Amino acid sequence: MKKVSSQSLTMEQSQNLAVAKNIAELIGNTPLLRIPSLSKLTGCEIFLKCEQLNPGGSIKDRAALQMVLDAMEEGKLKKGMTIVEGTAGNTGIGLALVAKAFGFECLAVMPNDQTIEKQRMIELHGAKLKLVDPVPFKNENHFYHTARRLAEENPKEYWWANQFENLSNFKAHYTCTGPEIYQQMEGKIDFLVSVSGTGGTIGGNSVYLKEKIPNIKVILVDPPGSGLCSYFKTGEFKTEGKSLAEGIGIMRLVANMAKAKVDDAFTLPDQDVVTIAQYVRNADGILLGSSTALNVAGVLRVAVKNGPGKRIVSFYCDLGERSFSKLYNPEYLKGRGLDITQTDIQPLIEKYRKL
Repeated sequence: MKKVSSQSLTMEQSQNLAVAKNIAELIGNTPLLRIPSLSKLTGCEIFLKCEQLNPGGSIKDRAALQMVLDAMEEGKLKKGMTIVEGTAGNTGIGLALVAKAFGFECLAVMPNDQTIEKQRMIELHGAKLKLVDPVPFKNENHFYHTARRLAEENPKEYWWANQFENLSNFKAHYTCTGPEIYQQMEGKIDFLVSVSGTGGTIGGNSVYLKEKIPNIKVILVDPPGSGLCSYFKTGEFKTEGKSLAEGIGIMRLVANMAKAKVDDAFTLPDQDVVTIAQYVRNADGILLGSSTALNVAGVLRVAVKNGPGKRIVSFYCDLGERSFSKLYNPEYLKGRGLDITQTDIQPLIEKYRKL
């Protein structure tokens, strides 16, 4: 059969391509991307699930769609209601997109210290944005409690998505993302490496893939300021420091995270994230956001510690340009004691060998 490039499809082939009835139907079925430089350096096959290709630009589109579909089916989200959610940004973007696709309005409650890029995207997708001060979770003005309170005080007006406790988040990955990865990798995966925020991604994927591949190891990568690594190692939430990462890490056990099947966990510093982001951009032309860069640093550590021949999958969480004002901003990084000029990967490799 003659090979036809994507630039020269015949009329018949073009007509056979799927046609989405609304933008929400474009969510999912993302490809895997092999990272050439790190695969060559480590002798492992390193892949990223390209969730930045979802229409809202992140993996959170999947959870947003599943939560809305389930709420509509269960009669909790009705015509004329507004979807409200507390978010670090990406879930808000996903909900804004899905809301418009199904004829709802959306209100995103977001800490005002998140990147300006995410704030703009929420509003560009037609949602209203309520910015609040970043405060500890126990404070009643935390973005989570603010969104919850709005829904509780106006139950006929608002439906609260509650991404942390809503198991439709887990379901999105158990029923869709995990099966996609399993099929794309032909069932041959040694490690799944992932950061976590709500726990939906690592939860749903870990449960599905362990059912299919019992020997797979699931590794959690945690940023400074999060207590998840401590919890999985000791059963207690303890932490030190802060991170430039947004939307990942947490200091409590939520319903989606409680379902995750994690074999090991470790914390990596922000400088590793900065270095790996610069290296992969220069070597492969792959622009990573901060969450994805932490994933990739975690993958590198797993590959170095476990030796050549392993097949490792992680997630390209969102569009890299959403991290421009922090991860790629020399002045911001300098203020945090981070060096954007550190692009040599060998010191990282040597460090991971000794861990």
